[in-house]
Amino acid sequence: MGLADYFGFDEHDTDLRTEVLAGVTTFLTMSYIVVVNPAVMTQVTQDGEVVKPGIALANHSYAETVQMLAVVTLLASAVAMLVMAFYANRPFALAPGLGLNAFFAFTVVGALGIPWQTALAAVVTEGVVFIVLTAVGAREYVISLFPEPVKFAVGTGIGLFLAIIGLEAMGVIVGDAGTILALGDLAQNPVAILSIVGLFFTLALYARGVTGSIILGIVSTTVAGAALTFAGVVEPGVLIDGFVRNGGFAAGQLPQAQYDITPLAGAFVSGFQNVEALSFALVVFTFFFVDFFDTAGTLVGVGQAGGFLNEDGDLPDADKPLMADAVGTTAGGMLGTSTVTTYIESATGIEEGGRTGMVALVVACLFLASLVVVPLAAAIPQYASHIALVVVALLMLGNVTAVQWDDVTHSIPAGLTILVMPFTYSIAYGIAAGIVSYPVVKAATGEYDDVSLGQWLLAVAFVVYFFVRTSGVLQTVA
Repeated sequence: MGLADYFGFDEHDTDLRTEVLAGVTTFLTMSYIVVVNPAVMTQVTQDGEVVKPGIALANHSYAETVQMLAVVTLLASAVAMLVMAFYANRPFALAPGLGLNAFFAFTVVGALGIPWQTALAAVVTEGVVFIVLTAVGAREYVISLFPEPVKFAVGTGIGLFLAIIGLEAMGVIVGDAGTILALGDLAQNPVAILSIVGLFFTLALYARGVTGSIILGIVSTTVAGAALTFAGVVEPGVLIDGFVRNGGFAAGQLPQAQYDITPLAGAFVSGFQNVEALSFALVVFTFFFVDFFDTAGTLVGVGQAGGFLNEDGDLPDADKPLMADAVGTTAGGMLGTSTVTTYIESATGIEEGGRTGMVALVVACLFLASLVVVPLAAAIPQYASHIALVVVALLMLGNVTAVQWDDVTHSIPAGLTILVMPFTYSIAYGIAAGIVSYPVVKAATGEYDDVSLGQWLLAVAFVVYFFVRTSGVLQTVA
């Protein structure tokens, strides 16, 4: 059986050329994750102090760790997309999700102080739970437990969270004792100026509909940064405040290729030791919630663009692409990266005419082919890679229009979800705030019947968690 017969080209009114072109288009629009995911997840230290939390490997440098994570990112994405291609036969591409990787590094490892190995164990656990729930067809029940306004607000909250991380790495905003956040000394910081120019250049490319605008913006900013370094405008290897945050490109040479991922692969096993049950459960829950609904929302969005939805607005056989997501997440956690999810950039390939799993197969092959340029991942400075976070953040803000702001029982839970997320530097806390407030507001307005027993139980569980988390009981986690 040939590719045309297997994927059903005639049935979907497409051909090999169209599918390949669609796959290349999708790859170009989402390939930035190969650079950004390692940059977000790798720990950065200065003079023995951690200045950015994340994965740190003993006896391995920052550049080596970044390259290992780049390899893992490529492999986990490829696994998920092969399942999408051959099992689901849908033109959707997957990779470690922005927002979830930040939650992994900044909240789980940083704020909660949970070892990165345990965080990976939580990712694997979430993936297994996702597989089981998808296999038994429990998707509808799980979705019903989460308040609608919280679902619609999560994307915007994550967008603000990503924006803060990105703007800080670019030197645009800085910490301030009086105002918490403040504008950096932009005119005195060449890197901040370069980052801002790179950001607007990227946004201009995106606005003009240029394919691969984000990766083009990152590469252009990196090259400009290298030129300024060689010219003596920017100090070699230094981003802002003296923190070394790039892989050595500014020093004029690429790091030696690092393909041995042994320190990462299987590290999740040791993460199950000495697990604090309550905090671990919250981490697993949050990974699952964001992954599940981000994927569900993305599938509906790209499904609509491709004309895949039925008359009820549902994606037929949605469990199959959800299974690809679940398998990718499980494999990714085992290899050493955060949760894998379906990318909204898949819509670009669909707009080019892609209609079958052949698109996902092409993107998977291109990801695997990208293994040859892994050293470049460690050569991209954070001020360049984090431009992607700000661009994606701006796009995610559009989700806020789905919230019924004229209904107080929607606006309050949604508003708290959006506000608490960036201000507590935690996706989990934002989701929890929305879930706790929803039944309270519904009860206050007399709409008791709209709240299920499961939603009350979730709210109570989060209240208990917040008490335990902030009362000093969890001394080993605080």
